[in-house]
Amino acid sequence: MARKETAADAANAGRLKQIALTYRMTRKVDTKIGLVLAAVGLGTLAVFLVIGFLVGHPVYLGIFGLLVGLLATAVVFGRRAERAAFGQMEGQPGAAAAVLDNVGRGWTTTPAVAMNRSQDVVHRAVGKAGIVLVAEGNPNRVKSLLAAEKKKMNRIVADVPVHDIIVGGGEGQVELKKLRTTMLKFPRVLTGPQVTATNDRLRALGDLMSNMPVPKGRPMPKGARLPKGGQRGR
Repeated sequence: MARKETAADAANAGRLKQIALTYRMTRKVDTKIGLVLAAVGLGTLAVFLVIGFLVGHPVYLGIFGLLVGLLATAVVFGRRAERAAFGQMEGQPGAAAAVLDNVGRGWTTTPAVAMNRSQDVVHRAVGKAGIVLVAEGNPNRVKSLLAAEKKKMNRIVADVPVHDIIVGGGEGQVELKKLRTTMLKFPRVLTGPQVTATNDRLRALGDLMSNMPVPKGRPMPKGARLPKGGQRGR
């Protein structure tokens, strides 16, 4: 029993520490977060107290108002913390990959499956909606990256739908804060085993490419063959 209580106390302390850390990070971006949370909590409590006095049950409605106020404060805090986090991530390299890692269960994310010299990058996510290619960088440059990667996906897994998204604030693009919602709106057309099979095929392709030997030195003449037993040093 004592061990269970100790573990529970440690877990609660960890949650409180995480909430405090989240609050400090949010306050750096949203300087009015404290005033907003106080207004929401106290305002909700005040409304219920007023109703309680009018109907003759200030204690009951006061307790209920306190609980509702705490709930409302938590909801508002969560939304503003999320908005602040997206604001800090916006425009940072790899921000889309971080969002993809938190889309939800059933999705497998592979960051940076394609990249150019300008650091424009394409990430890949596989789920029941199929394959989703998410690009971040210059909109004009990433289109060619997306087209090449989409063509490769259609060649490897022709029976799996492939969606493409460009993260940004321009026309036809998806804002970073709306990326997760956009992905979850795609229709689910694959079963669990089909998702697993797709991931296996893509993983096998990646292993094959990574294990291919890289030729060194001058290229061999066309039609030339290595001598039996391999090359020997002079």
